[in-house]
Amino acid sequence: MIYIVLIAAYLIGSLPFGYLVSRIFQKADIRNYGSGNIGATNVLRVMGWRAALPVFLLDMLKGTAAVLIAKTVSDLPAVYLFAGFLAMVGHSFPLFLGFKGGKAAATGIGVLAAVSGMVTLSLIATAGLIIAVTRYVSLGSMIGAILVPLFFWLFGYDLPYLIFGAATALLVILRHHENIGRLLKGTESKLGKKS
Repeated sequence: MIYIVLIAAYLIGSLPFGYLVSRIFQKADIRNYGSGNIGATNVLRVMGWRAALPVFLLDMLKGTAAVLIAKTVSDLPAVYLFAGFLAMVGHSFPLFLGFKGGKAAATGIGVLAAVSGMVTLSLIATAGLIIAVTRYVSLGSMIGAILVPLFFWLFGYDLPYLIFGAATALLVILRHHENIGRLLKGTESKLGKKS
């Protein structure tokens, strides 16, 4: 049963809400516009907040759902944390879009929301502050992700949570490799700039 739940977690993560919402709102494929990413940030730049908000919330919900479903079959942190991580992997490498997906930040927030309220609030506050000051969503996402294992440690969580935090940070950083290049060149798009 655990294996079925883990497979389901990946498939839930693979649901390409950015792609689906862009089709519904604009009859367009979001992958052909802006950065080409299916995440909420690109949807915001291209289609505005009315399309981006449901994408962000649905992408978050994928992570939350994966953890909560896993908790129905196991109370072992390693199991439900791995399910959450698989949802993030599914979002990044979705089966339904040829394994070309988003950057896992929103789905990761959803995972954290089902695991630790304090870590979630700390992440949102930190990332939100960075985004507000710099207007770079990618920078806030990456620094927030890097701090997740530190937040788990500060709030007294044990090894499985620290491993999960480190793994998610690595995934988010790797998925933002193009953003890192643009940040270094000074060509990264800022929040509020329309594509």
